[in-house]
Amino acid sequence: MWIQTGQVIGLLLEGSLLEMEEISVKATGIVRRIDDLGRVVIPKEIRRTLRIRESDPLEIFTDHEGAIILKKYSPIGELGSFAKQYAESLSQVSGHLALIADRDQIIAAAGSNSKQVLGKSVSKALEEKMNSRETVCTSRSDKDYVSVTEDESEEYQHEVIIPIITQGDVIGAVVLLSAKAGDEMNEVEMKLAQSAAGFLGKQMEQ
Repeated sequence: MWIQTGQVIGLLLEGSLLEMEEISVKATGIVRRIDDLGRVVIPKEIRRTLRIRESDPLEIFTDHEGAIILKKYSPIGELGSFAKQYAESLSQVSGHLALIADRDQIIAAAGSNSKQVLGKSVSKALEEKMNSRETVCTSRSDKDYVSVTEDESEEYQHEVIIPIITQGDVIGAVVLLSAKAGDEMNEVEMKLAQSAAGFLGKQMEQ
């Protein structure tokens, strides 16, 4: 039996029907045997490349050709259009670029230049902030400032970062960004982002 690992590019859910619109599968040349408990080890190189961490949930799919496909499961990603609508509301109220991220990428964005960051991988620095459950309200000139994405194309001047926590686990973050030098973040933006993160965390518990 061949076991193929890949990334599901598009999923369409209609009622009880789950269709895979496009699947990108790359051969690795690596073969692993299943042990007597039915377990198979995902090679360290693949885990590092795809940012699969210990205890990360994976979805399992099969196709008609007998392939087994593993996809990283994103609880925040399950919110889909709701996350997009919430980001739009947050941007309108705050007047800033509003982002909702899971632990790997930006899944919803609204505001100025939102298309430039949507779908981008989060930076290692942001990932560390999430893992340590830090709340951030800072400016680029401060030592606590972190780039939100790996290849941040615009130099944002101010940011607020609030982790999203559900059932004790960090599943993402709410981020507010401003590119204007005189548009500093304060307690108002902190409370807006905290309310958003708290609400999204509770949504995932339902």
